[in-house]
Amino acid sequence: MFLTNCSEYSILAVIPLAVWSIVVNILLYFPNGVNTYAANNQLTNYVWYFQGICFGGILMIILSAVLLLVDFYKCSSTCCAGKQLCHIQCSKLETALFALLGVLFSGYSLIISSLGLSQGPYCRTDTGWRYPFANTGGSYLTDYPSWSQCLEPAKVVEWNIILFSILIALSALQVIICLCKATYDVMVVFCGTHQILAQPDPI
Repeated sequence: MFLTNCSEYSILAVIPLAVWSIVVNILLYFPNGVNTYAANNQLTNYVWYFQGICFGGILMIILSAVLLLVDFYKCSSTCCAGKQLCHIQCSKLETALFALLGVLFSGYSLIISSLGLSQGPYCRTDTGWRYPFANTGGSYLTDYPSWSQCLEPAKVVEWNIILFSILIALSALQVIICLCKATYDVMVVFCGTHQILAQPDPI
């Protein structure tokens, strides 16, 4: 029952998740609402992979729409003349493949966002513009005093941590939903055709 509900209804949740991914990714281009850093290419390189805008956003919206349309129109019902037997056939192979494609898209967004969080921001320090936390293996996340190394943009460490973390959470939810969808559809494929037996009318 859980897999059925997840497959048939939870795919709708991918759309708002994708919209939020687009919004969050766009915010990464404007630390503290300032647009000059993007114009001067003074942002972390992982914001230019468009993981939230394209892969976790636009492509996931398109994919979700396709999945919903395929689920709605792909089911066909045929009745055999002269027999009290109706076959309702729903091919789930296509939707399973689309769902796995969604796993790849959202997984890409998850990986790139994780790498961006681990690397840390590109910022101006006492020695110039660089990645001061690139070799820390992500340990800077709890080393709050070290954040003061970034002099510009202001509060860029907090900005990146919050937004990349949100992207990671959104992408992870998309991966879970698409995996659930793919799992259910593959189970339907292996179980075969659904059949409904119609009882003859009483004489």
